[in-house]
Amino acid sequence: MVNARRPSSRRGFTLIELLVVMAIIATLLALVGPKYFSSLKRSQETVLRTNLRITRDAIDKFRGDTGRYPASLQELVDQRYLRELPMDPVTERNDSWVLLGPPGTDSGTMAAPAVLYDLRSGAAGMAADGTSYGSW
Repeated sequence: MVNARRPSSRRGFTLIELLVVMAIIATLLALVGPKYFSSLKRSQETVLRTNLRITRDAIDKFRGDTGRYPASLQELVDQRYLRELPMDPVTERNDSWVLLGPPGTDSGTMAAPAVLYDLRSGAAGMAADGTSYGSW
């Protein structure tokens, strides 16, 4: 018998099969997408909290070692209390920090304080827990 192909044999997918597969993929993406973006936001908030904690700790160590507060974040880097300027993961910049002077001084304005006592995020918006980024 000769290897003859039947005319009804097919080699590819039909349009219906492709549409069903695309519908299944779209459904899976609709289920997974929101979870991905919420986990991305949570990770940014975690990194922001960690950067704030580490930088505040470096300010305290600088004060303990030298008896004064640093003049800027760059001084903490120059004196090797930090490896590099911390980045605000929400704004994705390292120059958006709100620098605060010691309590009782005019701080939190557009001009940088004479000494760096604390810092806050310059990111606008609210965190997942309902607090503003600038209040951390």
